[in-house]
Amino acid sequence: MKRLLILKSYSAVRSGVGVASGLALAAVLVGIAAPTASAQPTKGKHTGSIEEAEIEIVKERVNQLPEATRNFEKIKLPAPPKTERKVTYTFPDFRLPADRLNPSVKVLTIRAEEPAPLTGNFVKAAIGNYGTFYGRGYFHSTRNTDHAYGIDINHINSLNGPVDGKNSSQSETSAHLMGELYRGTGAFGATLDFGHERYNFYGYNKAANGSPVVTPEATDIKQAFNRFAVKAYAHNRDPAQQLTYDAGIGYRYWTDNFAASENDVRLNAKVGYALGESSRVTVAADASFISDKDQAGPTVALPNPALLTRTRTFVQATPAYEFVNKSIAFSLGATLGYSSDTATSVSKAVIYPAVRLGYTVEPEKFMVYAGLGGALQRVTRYDLSTENPWLNRGLNVADTHRGPTIYAGFTSTPARGLELNVRATYARDRNLYFYLNNPIDPTKFDLVYDQHATGVLNIHGELLYNAAEKFRLGTRMDYNKYALNTLPEPFHRPEFQGSVFGTYNVFDKLMLGVEGYFYSASYGISYRSNNTPGTVRTSDFYRATDPIVDLNLRADYRITPKISIFAMGNNLANRQYQRFYGYPVKGINVLGGATYTF
Repeated sequence: MKRLLILKSYSAVRSGVGVASGLALAAVLVGIAAPTASAQPTKGKHTGSIEEAEIEIVKERVNQLPEATRNFEKIKLPAPPKTERKVTYTFPDFRLPADRLNPSVKVLTIRAEEPAPLTGNFVKAAIGNYGTFYGRGYFHSTRNTDHAYGIDINHINSLNGPVDGKNSSQSETSAHLMGELYRGTGAFGATLDFGHERYNFYGYNKAANGSPVVTPEATDIKQAFNRFAVKAYAHNRDPAQQLTYDAGIGYRYWTDNFAASENDVRLNAKVGYALGESSRVTVAADASFISDKDQAGPTVALPNPALLTRTRTFVQATPAYEFVNKSIAFSLGATLGYSSDTATSVSKAVIYPAVRLGYTVEPEKFMVYAGLGGALQRVTRYDLSTENPWLNRGLNVADTHRGPTIYAGFTSTPARGLELNVRATYARDRNLYFYLNNPIDPTKFDLVYDQHATGVLNIHGELLYNAAEKFRLGTRMDYNKYALNTLPEPFHRPEFQGSVFGTYNVFDKLMLGVEGYFYSASYGISYRSNNTPGTVRTSDFYRATDPIVDLNLRADYRITPKISIFAMGNNLANRQYQRFYGYPVKGINVLGGATYTF
């Protein structure tokens, strides 16, 4: 018996090398057998036998292959080619900027990293000084091309405030429900809103002009608002369609603690029809039909006056022709409106021009625009009470006639991530309301009007810088100059309003934010105290409130993908300023809480 010795030269670490070893072994065996077969004679018949042999495989050594070098550099994809984007012209609204300053709790959430799934749900809760509790629940459907639905619930309350503890407490609760269906290019939806707010008339110290005041009970100075709103709407989502539409119908209901109420049926529609690639005709229309009840302020003779009911009608439409190409965009039309309100001697029906012109100096870089227009602006108790919650009974609410109006401005993106918008507007307003504290009960505010047209000059500027979602900084400023005739001061309408805001993503888990507000002084009126309640007080002199300086900071730290904590500091300058005369705000207030996403 012969012994055949075969050396296994190596065994490899990788599986591919092991397969090569097996093939090499097979080749060696075939090579040994081949000479034996070829040595046999080809002629004649001979018999032979295969000798017995023992094959022994001896593993003598193992060769280790060197470890391969891995390339951790990400594959770089070439940037997509830049395509020409159609310029979309927008004409900024020339309404007066809102005067409400509400530095309430605003919680910053960290933006989810793509392509993280959209859960659509989170809850937040926080507590702070002044006995403050904040809570929010946000429950929405995930991404879906067929439908969307959700609910957003908010609540914040402070058990104490800046004046006499619970006498200046407040609370706000709201819920917003929405649902939408998508069918082709059309979207059909509905919204439902509920709200309840509780305030107190705690401005009694300033109202008495320094005279001693008996501290009232919180229940005696209570004010509360209840809100309900429902709306159904439909619009097409493709602006390239020949026929575009956006229409809605809604109803709003509002009540206060004085038995006043407001029922408001609202309609709105905008239809556009393309005449060609660069021109179209549009019609925008709004209507509001209000039935409200209110009670005049009490006097000695009439401590409980009867409720008064009235109706208020508002209708407005703007047909226009629009033309847009690469450089020029203009709109030519007219606004026709009707308001049944009679706060001052002004015509109920109005006609204003609606002419707008835009010119692109450099695409996506610089565009200038100008226009001549005017419009009626609907004024409701529903909206006024969100701006000033310390309103009196017996208000003479009237729609504002804004016009004729001329405006001009420009928008620019001078550098990557930098946006600039500047606009100047001059208007002649009628029925423009101002807030003035009442001479009988100075803790409450009436609506007062200049009996002639009020000239309003507004200069507006916005600046925003956004650096790749890492750093964001912006500011907004408004300067308003009022030319009055019969009113001595533009009561509680400050000339200058400015704000600054910014966020900084320190790293993936920590986000910082800042907000700052500055309002110039505005005017209220001071009255001399008397000892006869329910009678008209004697005016003392006009009081200018202190300028408003408000600084807010916040931070959000994400512990896990689902849990984060946040902290907020409001009014860190600790200035108990008065947006409305006699009503100081809280000093430094701090909130801390957590967010859970699911």
